[in-house]
Amino acid sequence: MFRPMTLLARRSTMRCFSTSKTPPNAPIMPALDYTPPPYTGPSKAEVMATRRAHMSPAQVTLYGDDPFLMASGYMQYAFDEENRRYLDLFGGIVTVGVGHAHPRTVKAAYEQMQRVSHTCTLYLNDQTTMYTKELADRLPDHLSSVFVVNSGSEANDLAALLARLYTGNSTMMSVRNGYHGMSGTSMGLTQHGSWKYNVPAPANMITTAAPNMYRGQFRLSDGLTPEECTDRYVADVAEVLAHSVSSTGMAGFVCEPIHGVGGTIDLPPGYLDRVYKLIRGAGGVCIADEVQTGFARTGSHYWGFERAGVLPDIVVMAKSIGNGAPLAAVATTPEIAATLARASYFNTYGGNPVSSAIGREVLRIIDDEGIQRNCAERGEQYLTGLRKLQAKYPTNIGDVRGAGLMLGLELVTDPETKEPNAKLCTDTINRARDYG
Repeated sequence: MFRPMTLLARRSTMRCFSTSKTPPNAPIMPALDYTPPPYTGPSKAEVMATRRAHMSPAQVTLYGDDPFLMASGYMQYAFDEENRRYLDLFGGIVTVGVGHAHPRTVKAAYEQMQRVSHTCTLYLNDQTTMYTKELADRLPDHLSSVFVVNSGSEANDLAALLARLYTGNSTMMSVRNGYHGMSGTSMGLTQHGSWKYNVPAPANMITTAAPNMYRGQFRLSDGLTPEECTDRYVADVAEVLAHSVSSTGMAGFVCEPIHGVGGTIDLPPGYLDRVYKLIRGAGGVCIADEVQTGFARTGSHYWGFERAGVLPDIVVMAKSIGNGAPLAAVATTPEIAATLARASYFNTYGGNPVSSAIGREVLRIIDDEGIQRNCAERGEQYLTGLRKLQAKYPTNIGDVRGAGLMLGLELVTDPETKEPNAKLCTDTINRARDYG
């Protein structure tokens, strides 16, 4: 797992600038028994010019006018067009969970493509079918029905559809500052302004306060204990249910066990357990968005909901599920899954045999190579180091948080006001790139 840390100081970090020059005192990388293939593509300048001409300006790059050209990757390392090696702390936005070009995933993809590269669920295929079983084997027993799709956005769309069909209700609740995708329904569930457009939102989407104990409505810095924060954030959910839901009840509630895009926000203790009870009491189902927290990333548990001590009715998975292959999934109970049979459900690429073969191999690698243990050990090592930095620079580092290899470091101009320090964040990202 290669996304151990997110630096937090608003979206201005998307416009970073770097000299991309190696400082003379840069640390020496560990020995690596691998030589990247020579880069034979167009020059970096040509790639940049072509991108500007033919790709949307909405698709921004890190490092501003000097973006990183990722020519190749191997395990935890990325290589630029000059074959300079970098330690990849981002992993394709929390996606390359077992390593770039892992020999076993490459082999699984190659062997499956030699057999059949595409079929759909109208036909039997061993890779897709066995993948659903092997994925379900790693989930609680009641979550035995699996839909294989292509992306986290699509998976959250499907989860909301299942919740509405099963309950007969339409109101969906999500948490402010949470991210669940950018397709139609999933953008309605997303409550993060950076990722929303000024278009009509889907109907019957309601929100509750972001349960952020550092920067949220109820904070530890206001003298509250973690338990008191939990009480107040749960009370907000209860109030929203009382005033914003019809008498027929809820459809569902979706929440990330640790908020990813919203700032690596770890939830207050017991929050999800108490909220799940409220949602079920209102007739709704509970959806765990495991797009970022799933597949052992938090170290202590395979799934984020396990760490939170809850049992969801629906689980949404993506990103690390396929190590970069277009793969996502929704797992639920047979009773909830059966509601989709009221009409014909079809997905052209969902359950693609190549993606399924890669997904199966990812599950084996996580088990065989001790990925969960590594996330716990490296995460604790990293967290300890970050807390030492916080103690050394208390006026610059406002908060350190997260679990396993899903960690956040909040940079501020003043620890009292918590004003985000965008310049320091930009400088830190640039310096990290320069040092490899």
